[in-house]
Amino acid sequence: VAIKKISLQETSKELTLNEIEVMRTNRNSNIVNYLDSYIVEEELWLVMEYVDGGTLYDVISETCMSEGHMAAVSRE
Repeated sequence: VAIKKISLQETSKELTLNEIEVMRTNRNSNIVNYLDSYIVEEELWLVMEYVDGGTLYDVISETCMSEGHMAAVSRE
């Protein structure tokens, strides 16, 4: 699994609850799926499936893709 840690002091509770609801209701084999969440001290821990290869930010900032490739990734 992978754990996304969110500071409860630095984020909007409404946005955080919305993120959890979206992840909980949208399950697909093409995306990282939400498993559960926990409050640990002053942080919310979102437990999600682990995907090898790094974060999406790492992929898009390190990878140069043609417009056609970007369209195919976005479609999937």
